[in-house]
Amino acid sequence: MGFTNARLWPADWYQGVQQIAAKSPLLISQTAHKSDMRELNYTLAIKSDSVNELRSQILVLLEHSSDNVATAINKLSFAQCTYLLSVYWLEMLRVENADEPSLEPIMSYLCDTALQRDKTGIWQCVKCVADQVFEKFRNVLYAHDEIREKVLESQATLLLVYFNHIHKPIQMVADQYLSFLVDRFPHLLWNRRVLWCMLDILQLLAYSLSLDPNEETPTLRVVSTPYTLQLMDSLPARELRLKDFADRCQGIVNEAMKWAPRSTRSHLQEYPNQIPTPVLAHHSGLALAFDSVVSSSAQHTGTMSKRPSCVNSDTPRFVSVLCLRSKYAGEISGLLSVLSEKDKAGLADRLVSDVWEACAEKSDARHRGALWRATAYLIICSEISRKLLHAVASSQLELFTESAMETAVECWQWVLTARQDLELCFIQEMVSAWQTTFEKRMGLFAWETEVTHPLAAYEGCKLVSKPILIAPHLIWLQLLSEMVDTAKYCNRDKVEMFCLLLHRCLPVLKSSKQNRQVSTVGCRFKLLQCGLSLLQGNTIPKSLSRNILRERIYSNALDYFCGPPTCPNQSREQLLEDIMILLKFWQTMRSEKKHLVTSEVGDYDLTNASVSSTQMLAVRNNPETASLISGGGLVNDYTRSMSASGNAVGMGMGVAGGGSSSGWYNTIPHSTSTLSKRSNRSKRLQYQKDSYDKDYMKKRNLILELLAVELEFLITWYNPNSLPDLIVPGEEQITEWRNRPYKSTVWRDYARLAWCYNPALAVFLPQRIKNAEIIDEEVSRLVCSDPIAVCHIPEALKYLCTTKNLLQESPDLVYILSWSPVTPIQALAYFSRQYPSHPLTAQYAVKTLSSYPAESVLPYIPQLVQALRHDTMGYVVEFIKNISRRSQIVAHQLIWNMQTNMYMDEDQQHKDPNLYEALDQLSQSIIASFSGAAKRFYEREFDFFGKITAVSGEIRSFAKGIERKNACLAALSRIKVQGGCYLPSNPEAMVLDIDYSSGTPMQSAAKAPYLARFRVYRCGITELETRAMEVSNNPNSQEDAKMTLGVESWQAAIFKVGDDVRQDMLALQVITIFKNIFQQVGLDLFLFPYRVVATAPGCGVIECVPNAKSRDQLGRQTDSGLSEYFQHQYGDESSKEFQAARANFVKSMAAYSLIGYLLQIKDRHNGNIMIDKDGHIIHIDFGFMFESSPGGNIGFEPDMKLTDEMVMIMGGKMDSPAFKWFCELCVQAFLAVRPYQDAIVSLVSLMLDTGLPCFRGQTINLLKQRFVATKNNKEAAAHMLAVIRNSYQNFRTRTYDMIQYYQNQIPY
Repeated sequence: MGFTNARLWPADWYQGVQQIAAKSPLLISQTAHKSDMRELNYTLAIKSDSVNELRSQILVLLEHSSDNVATAINKLSFAQCTYLLSVYWLEMLRVENADEPSLEPIMSYLCDTALQRDKTGIWQCVKCVADQVFEKFRNVLYAHDEIREKVLESQATLLLVYFNHIHKPIQMVADQYLSFLVDRFPHLLWNRRVLWCMLDILQLLAYSLSLDPNEETPTLRVVSTPYTLQLMDSLPARELRLKDFADRCQGIVNEAMKWAPRSTRSHLQEYPNQIPTPVLAHHSGLALAFDSVVSSSAQHTGTMSKRPSCVNSDTPRFVSVLCLRSKYAGEISGLLSVLSEKDKAGLADRLVSDVWEACAEKSDARHRGALWRATAYLIICSEISRKLLHAVASSQLELFTESAMETAVECWQWVLTARQDLELCFIQEMVSAWQTTFEKRMGLFAWETEVTHPLAAYEGCKLVSKPILIAPHLIWLQLLSEMVDTAKYCNRDKVEMFCLLLHRCLPVLKSSKQNRQVSTVGCRFKLLQCGLSLLQGNTIPKSLSRNILRERIYSNALDYFCGPPTCPNQSREQLLEDIMILLKFWQTMRSEKKHLVTSEVGDYDLTNASVSSTQMLAVRNNPETASLISGGGLVNDYTRSMSASGNAVGMGMGVAGGGSSSGWYNTIPHSTSTLSKRSNRSKRLQYQKDSYDKDYMKKRNLILELLAVELEFLITWYNPNSLPDLIVPGEEQITEWRNRPYKSTVWRDYARLAWCYNPALAVFLPQRIKNAEIIDEEVSRLVCSDPIAVCHIPEALKYLCTTKNLLQESPDLVYILSWSPVTPIQALAYFSRQYPSHPLTAQYAVKTLSSYPAESVLPYIPQLVQALRHDTMGYVVEFIKNISRRSQIVAHQLIWNMQTNMYMDEDQQHKDPNLYEALDQLSQSIIASFSGAAKRFYEREFDFFGKITAVSGEIRSFAKGIERKNACLAALSRIKVQGGCYLPSNPEAMVLDIDYSSGTPMQSAAKAPYLARFRVYRCGITELETRAMEVSNNPNSQEDAKMTLGVESWQAAIFKVGDDVRQDMLALQVITIFKNIFQQVGLDLFLFPYRVVATAPGCGVIECVPNAKSRDQLGRQTDSGLSEYFQHQYGDESSKEFQAARANFVKSMAAYSLIGYLLQIKDRHNGNIMIDKDGHIIHIDFGFMFESSPGGNIGFEPDMKLTDEMVMIMGGKMDSPAFKWFCELCVQAFLAVRPYQDAIVSLVSLMLDTGLPCFRGQTINLLKQRFVATKNNKEAAAHMLAVIRNSYQNFRTRTYDMIQYYQNQIPY
């Protein structure tokens, strides 16, 4: 007892005592009578008052003991106190100093019959000692990596044996210790040896029921362990023990399936191979294992779905893998049994060759068989074949398909279970294969592909990016995350290899072009989750390595938000999986606070440590950190720290601002000086600790905020209708976080921190965090302070080019000329009321417009012509002249639009005072610039179209009816088609012929619009222009053109006279933009932006909607409603045709409802609503919108037209599936277009000076309000649902239809 205090004795004496303790026998009485203790009581040298001192000492050592134990200790005799203290110190020293600590000695004390029979409570006291020894045992194991796994396995199996002891108290102790072990080392739950031992014990207990309890009670040996199992002496007791243990086993397997389902399944799939064949048929352990897998799979799928468990169960996969292992193991075993020794020697090479040949053929089926055979050979043969291992670990990269990766992961799990001796070698190969995917930019690491902006679309452009094959990496990460969770508890070598993997594939460079597609979000953050799991497991030995890894994780988390928010395009199931991954990462990141606060500042002190070769290799092989090595920073400082124990690592840091893009960005926060002597370091120790915590806490909070916003968006997209059945577990945490009150300084700090990390992050921050004006102000200040840092980001220009800066002639405006191009609409906006006129913005706008193809500018011809109103310096004039030379089609469209805008009225009596002269001179200048083929093309086109429009004037004098119809046909018959001509509304289609029988005057008394059909070839604007110029040079070339152009079709058009169609053009511009947006984000909505072109004041061409009839026409044909029409046209509601038509109706109804709300399109009677042959609804005639409406602009109609018959097609009530889908699509469409609010506002603003009746002073303010820009995505979704509810069966809709019926005889 005197040796317990090491400070009182020489070191070598104390070491000797430690060695003796580790090898001493147990202090267990060998007889039933405690004679040794009685002898101590009669020793005269012992004074009675010494007993109290010993009792106090015991109470201090056994702190946290219960009141009952404390009472028992105060009653112990001197002999008992001496014995208890001896046991305590002996066993504590034994556990601390044994080569392989064990719980068996302390469990032996508890099993001692003499102690158990003692009536003074000594057993309870020994139990308290055992608890202290057990806690010491856990701590010793936690600190010793080299022995931990082996000892843990053996002691877990020992406790499983003691769990089935014949005495209940021992069972309870074993259960308690096993639970505590799992708490500290959870991987024991899915440890192969522990699981197999547990099932073996269960089988022994089941076997014991067949033994006669009246005979001699046998002792059964547990397979593959040195332990035996003593049986109960009665059958009921054995049955009870079996039931208790079976329940415990069930719990262990269920918990293991939650933590590591793949590893657990793999171990259980391999377990039957360890069981003798005769026992297999009635093995209780096997039955429980398989039943547990099935039941846990059913419970897992049942929590997130109402579907039967058989739909989403993993049981088929479990059984299929089990069968595949048996099949291919049998194949290889049979092959080895018949091959000669010579053939056996070459079998491995043959199998490797088969794998690579299958990869060369790109055959998933052949690769599957070859890989399973190679794996089976690896399992059966004891030698290590690195070629074979390499093929098994990396062959899937040659195919990189979902099937190939599934096969690979299944084979890998077999190797990891059956050949644990190959585990480290395999992980090396797997890490190398993962790095290959990074280097070759595969899957998750693919480069971002450039796509055309939806506001700059043109024919043949690429609006949708190439889909990223993310599934293989996701499958891989499911296994990887389990391996990481296991490694961080048991093996430092594995931890270092996984750290190496993360270091190599998580770049810190801000200049790296990582893919930020929303489809990669789940995969990206699952990988980062692996890194956080390693960090928070406190298993990375070097704190410097921890900080570098933490910086990489934080940087890659923030990098995802360095682009504009994008709408999800994943499937519903994949989106939910991604949301759950993000939620888990968010929760893990939230727990970072305690890990950051409790971290040490050893990041700067490598004095008593050595840099591992793996870590040095990671640094050398990484281009980001190579500069530190080449400059001597890391290696030389490390060498100095090894040679002089007082030195720490010195490292040159990069600038933390926006400039540097190389080196370790902010690896050690707020430290730019080289750390030298320990004395200097110790003076700044607390400052560095506080600075470290503060910096990373700020980053953590910013990541949490951005993730919460992203999660809110994704959850809203997943469940737009906020249905209770689709609520995501954990969603309430995000809502609670988002609803927290914030100080304005917090938002400002977020903006500054974002700018310091990456200016792009700050630029897009206001798009994510709504209703925080201080963020906009701070970002604007930051952009103005360093415009060069963001001049490559078009979206950043609005923060520099503000009205205030333009009016104050800010010197920073000179950077505008070097800015990346904004969209054509934004460029044109600099020539509108939105911005004051300035030479720099004018130059930049023209430069930007010139950078786009002429086809991208063509849709914005009306806005381009209106921009001349604010072109005080002539830049727009020069651009129009320039683009007219670049494209003949654009020149023609410009001339038509300029002719339209020269006058204020349809009769051409009132010239536009601001535009007439400019437009007249400019149009004449363009016409005068034509020469040669271009001039002949112009003359031919305008002559042809002039004759077409002249028909209206010729028939106006004829009476309505058959007389006007005949006059129209006669006038049309006199027109001859000229080669290389097109309709103004269809510049991508060449007119080949006229349907002379199609001339049909429209319903109008004073005016004479008419309809005609033309046979056209759709070939594209560029091709048409080329062919038209060829026709100009060689009129006979048209016949050749017929042979080579695109698809032939009939196109109907209405030639209007006396109606201003510019308002229709504006509405259809917005509809076209929305269609492009929906296509880019992957929303399956239908819009038909038919073409309308104004060619002169009050004149225009309107493209007819093909294969469609108005609701008015349908009403005149039949008295039935729209729902009955659908059933008559497409069949019963259960038919595939009806369901397809209803789906088309819903998709078009949602798109047009949103547009009707945002543009406030009115006059929605049945004559302005069409139904095409596929069931799509199409709105036409946009004569009333924004602030104008029929009946003196009273705004009588609701925001959307949702009539009873429309709702009937969608199920008849709001809770029907089709109507819910309609609401869902409306919300998603609204969320998709909200980011483009500024563009739509600019588009409309450019037309405000046209004098169109829809503009009455508040158009822009009201338009902005309808976008609810200050609301977050969740609130915006609720707003859209409220709009739908208010419009549903609105009495004003039915009333307006009734008015139209009585006034204009339009059925409803």
